[in-house]
Amino acid sequence: MSVLKELLLQFIISLLPVFAYQIWYDKDRGNKDISVIMTLLGGSAMALCMITSRSLHGYDLDLRLIPYTIASLYGGLPTLIALTVAYVTIRIPMLDNWQEAVIFGVFIICFILLMVVAIRPFQRSSALRKKRLGLILMGIICAYYSISLIVYFSLQQVHLNAMFLLLLAISIIVTLSAMWLSLYMIESVREKRLLYEEVTRVSANYRNEVEKLQQFIGETSFAVLLLDREGSITHINELAIKLFGLKPEYGGVKSMLGQSYRDIFPQESETVCRELLHSALNGKREMLQPYMEGDKMLLKTVFAIRSSVDHQIVGAALIAHDVTELTQLRNEVGRMERLSLVGQMAASITHEIRNPMAVIRGFVQLIQERSESAQHDYFRIVMEELDRVNMIISDFLSLAQNRALTMEMGSLNDIIADMRPLLEADANLRGQTLLLELCEEMPPIMVNDREIKQLLLNLARNGMEAMDEKGILTIATVFEGGAIELRIADVGVGIPQEKMNKLFEPFFTTKTRGTGLGLPLCLSIAERHNGRIDAYSTEGEGTTFVVTFNVHMQEVRLAT
Repeated sequence: MSVLKELLLQFIISLLPVFAYQIWYDKDRGNKDISVIMTLLGGSAMALCMITSRSLHGYDLDLRLIPYTIASLYGGLPTLIALTVAYVTIRIPMLDNWQEAVIFGVFIICFILLMVVAIRPFQRSSALRKKRLGLILMGIICAYYSISLIVYFSLQQVHLNAMFLLLLAISIIVTLSAMWLSLYMIESVREKRLLYEEVTRVSANYRNEVEKLQQFIGETSFAVLLLDREGSITHINELAIKLFGLKPEYGGVKSMLGQSYRDIFPQESETVCRELLHSALNGKREMLQPYMEGDKMLLKTVFAIRSSVDHQIVGAALIAHDVTELTQLRNEVGRMERLSLVGQMAASITHEIRNPMAVIRGFVQLIQERSESAQHDYFRIVMEELDRVNMIISDFLSLAQNRALTMEMGSLNDIIADMRPLLEADANLRGQTLLLELCEEMPPIMVNDREIKQLLLNLARNGMEAMDEKGILTIATVFEGGAIELRIADVGVGIPQEKMNKLFEPFFTTKTRGTGLGLPLCLSIAERHNGRIDAYSTEGEGTTFVVTFNVHMQEVRLAT
């Protein structure tokens, strides 16, 4: 019984490196300094096993080889060398005769050669293969020790009875069990560690992907809202909160996460967003729906999100795009197409209408001279209408022309001064006042004198026609921020806001007898001078047209 107790004690001592190794690994140290720790743990356990060993007919019976082998396999060649030196140093003084010395010397040489061959394949093997390889190594060592023990006792003429053989068998079983348990426990710790690292890596990758997805959703020009299977919000951006008109009491993006889509949409959006998301969560295919909200047009797309494994619905996505600018661009393209149509019409009718009109006017004027004075008013009306038709044709031609302009350096103030007598005469005939407010420090710019005069005349007469008697038309020039502004302001009836967006469309007019070509012509002239026109109007107070010329852009154009 005492032998079994001592074997049990040896069994526990041989496992001490495994327990210490597990504690070491659990401290997040991993394989760091593994050779050092295995050398210390293996050497300590080996020394304890030798100290507590039992002598059987002068032959030490213990499990010292378990920590020796385990530490060498996991610690590598440095650990093998260090433990071998320690083992030889401790063991040599304990040898009693030359037979033990020979057996020990042969063992050390064979053990070192065997471990040198086995360490690298062992460390590269899987957990299962490591257990098999470790048991094979320990089986070889046990076989060697069993044979050497029998040979030693035979030389010592010690009788080997059944009890001795039983004890030897028990020792071999305990040794192999301790070896297998050591390998099993160490590999379990390593597998757990690898699993933990894999979970950590996957979690980190998941967090990175979620952060990248949230950053993409936050920076995209689309309004995005993602739901899980239960209808709770998992991702949303600020644009979605703005375009969908979500309830303000929920705050920003972070406070929206986890909320149900049924709770955050206001009642008026229920028939749009809520029904779309409800349909997507119930498996309805992708839906595309335009939605008008005031002067904005939203294009809403909703679809179900399905699992890549079983294709089950795991959520839904609602994406909205503000296509207002696209609509405006489409309208601008329509305007350009209408301008192109105007040009084609103008090119077609110029010679076909203008020459006959001149002939008709000449004959009407001749008939007027030969008619009675009571009929002169009728002829005057006819000639005025012919002149108006001729003016319409001229506007067509001016708007359709796309020829290269002859540009010269000139002052906007000088052009206004040249036009001042004509403008004052028009104002006086209407009982109105012309007020000039010109900037004194006005730099010269590249202009086409004739076209700028036409722009000025058209805008000034529009302002005069919008005012009653005693109205004041103000023409001002401003130079600031690298831009020159021509401002023409009246105190007339103003323009309704719903008509402001159509002011520069061909054929659109607010006058009863207007052609709708004056303002498009002015816009065309401004654009040919690298400028733009902005209109500001308040009903009952008046309208201001601001023509802006970018001096810097003109300088760049001149340089090229």
